[in-house]
Amino acid sequence: LDIVIMRELTGDVYFGEPRGVEKLADGRERGVNTMVYTSDEVERIARVSFELARKRGKKLCSIDKANVLGVTEMWRNVVQRIGDAEYPDVALSHMYVDNAAMQLVRNPKQFDVVVTGNIFGDILSDIAAQLTGSLGML
Repeated sequence: LDIVIMRELTGDVYFGEPRGVEKLADGRERGVNTMVYTSDEVERIARVSFELARKRGKKLCSIDKANVLGVTEMWRNVVQRIGDAEYPDVALSHMYVDNAAMQLVRNPKQFDVVVTGNIFGDILSDIAAQLTGSLGML
């Protein structure tokens, strides 16, 4: 196996605001984490990923959940725009994160370079590590 997972590390639910746990007036608790990306954050990781894909197998898969998360719909659109305008020689595909997790286990050799956000990259890189036996082996 030879897969590179490019995980954006400065945004997403790990750093988005508002965040935290609050007590409600009726005694219940409410937890909030906000998934936030700006287009320039997506552009930065997309270009690095396209450049790497260009040097490898010329295949880039962008992972998102654009069918239910508006922020990742924006992610998908930005990655597509960059690919169309600047990297026509790189085959770009998109995949929802739940399918990507299944596909990593089912057929990992279909991937070359993967680009995704912080939380999805956290989960997918752990799954990919198990394909080789451990994070240390990966």
